[in-house]
Amino acid sequence: MITSRRHPLVHRIRSLHTTKGRREAGEFLLEGTHLLTEALQQGIPLKSICYTLAWAERHPDVLHQLPPAVAQPVSPQVLDALATTVNPDGVVAIAPIPTAEPALRVGWLHLLGYRLQDPGNVGTLIRTAAAVGVTQLWLTDDSVDPYHPKVLRSAAGQWFRCPPHVCADPLAVLRFYQQKQVQIVATDAQGELVYWQVDWRRPTLLLLGNESQGLPAQWLAAAEQVVRIPQQPGVESLNVAIAAAVCLYEAWRQRWTS
Repeated sequence: MITSRRHPLVHRIRSLHTTKGRREAGEFLLEGTHLLTEALQQGIPLKSICYTLAWAERHPDVLHQLPPAVAQPVSPQVLDALATTVNPDGVVAIAPIPTAEPALRVGWLHLLGYRLQDPGNVGTLIRTAAAVGVTQLWLTDDSVDPYHPKVLRSAAGQWFRCPPHVCADPLAVLRFYQQKQVQIVATDAQGELVYWQVDWRRPTLLLLGNESQGLPAQWLAAAEQVVRIPQQPGVESLNVAIAAAVCLYEAWRQRWTS
């Protein structure tokens, strides 16, 4: 059992608390039983797993699934140092960050987010995207780190079902979908159409803008449809996660009730 906070593994895991540390190591941190079990179900090759004996007593079924070569008991004090949460539930793990950008795929629904900065918003967006069956979720490289611990927590275990991918060239992504005859829909407060006036049954790429700045003009110009979500006068715009959910569930409604 690891009982010292000076152990090399403790230093390694604590370095994953920061974006710089994650990028340098090519690894990210999973915290809690929910994320761990999702990773195991999805076949993620975990590099190290640290748990307390109290956690092992509460979750013997999960403990038996852990690869013995990477499972390591630690003291409660060490586990507290490894986690970013105030009250960790007793287990953390290290997972590898994919080294290659995945290939673009054409399905029914796709998302591309521009400079999304709030980790809670991005995590909620992932959770909603997984719920409706989004094919791929892309973020520009100046968005929040998709491996940020709060992103993973906010996604409520759905991160692995719809993992966000960082794209270095978002305009190339737009061109790809245009060439594949995928409908491009942008969200904007000044949109000509209300979101329910779009035919969401078509293969669609939904563009989502920065929480305060929205979408750049070049992205709006590339969109086939620009939609708005109606609101009462004087009400601030919806945050990006809620705006996306409204559009995605209208797409779901159209697809499954037509």
